[in-house]
Amino acid sequence: MPALDKTYDAQKVEDFWYTRWLEQQAFRAEAGRGGAPYTIVIPPPNVTGILHMGHALNVTIQDILIRWRRMQGRNTLWLPGTDHAGIATQNVVETALRKEGKTRADLGRAEFVKRVWEWRAQYGSTIIQQLKKLGASCDWARERFTMDEGLSAAVAEVFVRLYNKKLIYRGNYIINWCPRCHTALSDEESVHVTTNGNLYYLRYPLKKGQKKNALVVATTRPETLLGDVAVAVNPRDERFAQLKGQQFFLPVLDRPLKVVEDDFVDPKFGTGAVKVTPAHDANDFEIGQRHGLTPVNVMNPDGTMNENAGPYRGLDRFECRRRIVEDLKKQLLVEKIEPYTHAVGQCYRCHTVIEPRLSLQWFVRMKPLARPAIEAVKAGQIQFVPERWTKVYLDWMENIRDWCISRQIWWGHRIPVYYCQAGGHEWAQQDQPVACPQCGSKNFQQDEDVLDTWFSSWLWPFSTLGWPTANNDLAFYYPTATLVTAPEIIFFWVARMIMAGLEFMGAVPFRTVYIHGTVRDDVGRKMSKSLGNIIDPLTVIKDFSADALRFSLIMVTAVGQDIYLAREHFEVGRNFLTKLWNAARFLQGHAQGAPGWPAATSFRSDLLTPDDQHILARLHEAIAQCTENLERCRFNDLAKNLYEFVWRQFCDWYLESAKIALNGADQARRAQTLLVMHYVFGHALILLHPIIPFITEELWHALGYGEQADSIMTVPWPKALDLDELGKWGINGRLVAYVEDKHDLIRVGRTLRADYGISPALKIHYVIRPESAGIARLLQEDAAAIGFLLRAESLTIDPDFQPVRMINGLSKLGAVFIPIQGLIDVPAESKRLNAQLAKACAELAAVTRKLESVGFVRKAPPEVVEQQRERKREIQAKCEKLRRLIEVLPVEGK
Repeated sequence: MPALDKTYDAQKVEDFWYTRWLEQQAFRAEAGRGGAPYTIVIPPPNVTGILHMGHALNVTIQDILIRWRRMQGRNTLWLPGTDHAGIATQNVVETALRKEGKTRADLGRAEFVKRVWEWRAQYGSTIIQQLKKLGASCDWARERFTMDEGLSAAVAEVFVRLYNKKLIYRGNYIINWCPRCHTALSDEESVHVTTNGNLYYLRYPLKKGQKKNALVVATTRPETLLGDVAVAVNPRDERFAQLKGQQFFLPVLDRPLKVVEDDFVDPKFGTGAVKVTPAHDANDFEIGQRHGLTPVNVMNPDGTMNENAGPYRGLDRFECRRRIVEDLKKQLLVEKIEPYTHAVGQCYRCHTVIEPRLSLQWFVRMKPLARPAIEAVKAGQIQFVPERWTKVYLDWMENIRDWCISRQIWWGHRIPVYYCQAGGHEWAQQDQPVACPQCGSKNFQQDEDVLDTWFSSWLWPFSTLGWPTANNDLAFYYPTATLVTAPEIIFFWVARMIMAGLEFMGAVPFRTVYIHGTVRDDVGRKMSKSLGNIIDPLTVIKDFSADALRFSLIMVTAVGQDIYLAREHFEVGRNFLTKLWNAARFLQGHAQGAPGWPAATSFRSDLLTPDDQHILARLHEAIAQCTENLERCRFNDLAKNLYEFVWRQFCDWYLESAKIALNGADQARRAQTLLVMHYVFGHALILLHPIIPFITEELWHALGYGEQADSIMTVPWPKALDLDELGKWGINGRLVAYVEDKHDLIRVGRTLRADYGISPALKIHYVIRPESAGIARLLQEDAAAIGFLLRAESLTIDPDFQPVRMINGLSKLGAVFIPIQGLIDVPAESKRLNAQLAKACAELAAVTRKLESVGFVRKAPPEVVEQQRERKREIQAKCEKLRRLIEVLPVEGK
């Protein structure tokens, strides 16, 4: 095998192996290949999207699961695809048209849709190519698009079925309207943002032109008063008992308004009397329905005031608000204006303030679909990880509202409803009709609206497998196994997929829903262009490598917690890859030719040293931990376990101790050490492969562990052996524990050097006083290894050693002493340590004063107070250590 380069060239390695995997069709899934199915469907990124850190995290977690299950022998399918993203994609193309001085109306519907398809052909695969750079092992031959022919057929089939079951209906209701996108939005697409606004107290006169006798109502949206048709009070509010049967007059327009009594009115809001605007508020619409009020719409679709707005016609809604308040002030009809913080809906795409608007739209009746989906989760058919999301899901489902599915745009699945112009018949049909099925007329029109993007996405787990056509893939790979997603789309997507799976497949779409946190910057802010805190994954891949990005992300991803990320975090991954690469070079440099990957049966029990036994036991501990963490979706624990095992246990401890045998004259011992090294390192590569696939594949081949045509991704996942099973190899649990304690002894000896400023390169004399005769015997047998790791010029093991003011430390195996005559300048060292102690004591006094200040403890945020308390504990520990170091220094002259 060619020697590994001195430094790891990640870009070359990653490009080479991903190309090789694609050429070998390494990710291909076949239903008839054997093995139990394990399926993941990728949350389809928008066709307009580019890779961001949220995608990188989501895809890395999915790839870890797929690669792990593939190594377990499961028949894995990771199905990729993209979403047509109706509003977002239409906005992108319309923006391009504006640069040409055109609008979609200039092109017409058919030409505009053609233009969008052209845009998709040119740019739509961008994010897919970026996912490949990340190492995603999807079956790319199965890539789907929510507007492709098969998925479009599934969408039409579902619509028609629900329409015929009366679960889809059309009606005039208050919906969330985006004046910029000119379309309806579902409740989930209206993002509520806490906003500092005003609460306007307005006077509604009892008689026209009168200002004294008036009813004061409170509103946050004065511009909508032009659509008021009544005033409402709570029937149990005694303040307004005398108003029953009276009427007031609408300011500006002088429209008479009757007083209605309704239990919905909150007596504590404002004055307890509220204006009723059925065309512009969902709650007012319900009040209007109960009291037979006729709605008055005062706005155009673009958010300007219409002909019903009287003198304010043509004004933008917010300009109308300003003007109407000015006019009412002049008429002395503004009682007062108070600052008011409230949640305001914004379009999830363009962030325009949503306008509640009465509109004719299509809806899905959700309660009948929600009932079985609630029961499925309650029965444990689906598990949410973390479990707390179960309650969030159930709360939303039990209070679910009908879903507005129509959108007033052109890009998307056009609603398959047709209207006969001759006889007035309405029907739904999957394919393009030839004539009205009732009267035979060919004079019919299709509904102009398209379906909500999520109407195709909620079918994703089974439509992508060929539904509604029965086939082997659908029968084998459905239901899928694990869904990995972000919390913000639990309602958009997760809940709806569960409902769709149960309704159309008769089975839940997945067994586990893993909800990961949101990626934020290192101070907790969401990443955004406006804040300038975005970390581009592609830049990270270029500067650090895909493997480094993946490992670093997973290291900081605790279950269900948000991820706080800074660019320097990726140095952790890069440094780990370097450590792994250097370990492989060390092995390769001592192998004298590729040994292949050794089996455990190659070991000779009589040649296994305590260090060999320890590393083999720790390896199988790591295998057990990794398997459990993967099963429990504890990905950061997985990465931390592997980091600790590879860096600390294998590289820092075992490889260091192995140098004695590798450089010694005993060839049998040397060969045995190499076998253990390769056995452990090969297993480490397998355990690491799901997280860092590129470097593990490279090193697997470089060290000769597999044939050239093989891949590490199909090597069986190892089975953990306990100490009883390892005992059959000659591994002794007592010796494994001894090595762990030996490491503690080495750390104590090295710390003594550092505490007294003795160079780690200097060979010095150590004395160890063991705790017992048994430990003394083990230490004597292991003296060469201990001396080597301590860089000792000589090592004395003496159970009866009696020191005289000698620097020392206590380990689990006994006390460690260093005779310091000639090593350090005792007066200078005493002066240095006393200076440090004085400084630490001053810091301790300052922190103590701060914590004793009642004002600080009362006024400072709790986390700041706790930080100071932790700082005090740290300084106290430092002071105690410094006093001990000073105390054991020899007295000058003795």
